[in-house]
Amino acid sequence: MKKLIMLFFSILFLYSKTYVDYKIIQKVAKKYGIFAKNRFLFQEDLLKSLINKNDDIMIKLNKINIFYNQSKYLSDMILYHKIDYWATPYQFLGKDAGDCEDYAIAKYFALKYLKINPKKLYFVYVRVKKTNTPHMVLAYFKTLNSQPLILDNLTNKIFPASKRKDLIPVYMFNPVILEKTLKQKNGVYRKWDDLIKRIKKGII
Repeated sequence: MKKLIMLFFSILFLYSKTYVDYKIIQKVAKKYGIFAKNRFLFQEDLLKSLINKNDDIMIKLNKINIFYNQSKYLSDMILYHKIDYWATPYQFLGKDAGDCEDYAIAKYFALKYLKINPKKLYFVYVRVKKTNTPHMVLAYFKTLNSQPLILDNLTNKIFPASKRKDLIPVYMFNPVILEKTLKQKNGVYRKWDDLIKRIKKGII
């Protein structure tokens, strides 16, 4: 009976609209184990609960920020044996670990799925004032002239940029604008282009 129930829910999940394709979740389970699969299923439940909350952006921002911040911070060198690697959201949640770019990337795609206009989401390179270390956060702009809200793996609380005295902004980019305006393969474009290709291939 238990196996029949599990089969029923697996079929139901397979034919419902999901954030992550069920075939990818099966690949995740095979590569990373049952706990990784459970993280993906929990992610699906979370996003499903938020998808229709069109009137409350802050609920979406807060829930997404807290969910991905539960993953462990580990450097690219430890995880991928590379100095600077942008992991796909599948890799990040599968390993349950990543560096600052990986948190920001996972949050960006989840919020985009939740119908938040991607033109309002910017990746921002900063320096942490106390340690002078490079860092990346995700910023949400309600309007082009409004003060952005900062989603950061260093804290579960979302603050306006003016309240983050610990961060020194360096530069920022928006993926939608980046893809439309940049023809040359500069550093950021190359990284983003490579990331999108790996996501489309379902790299885990």
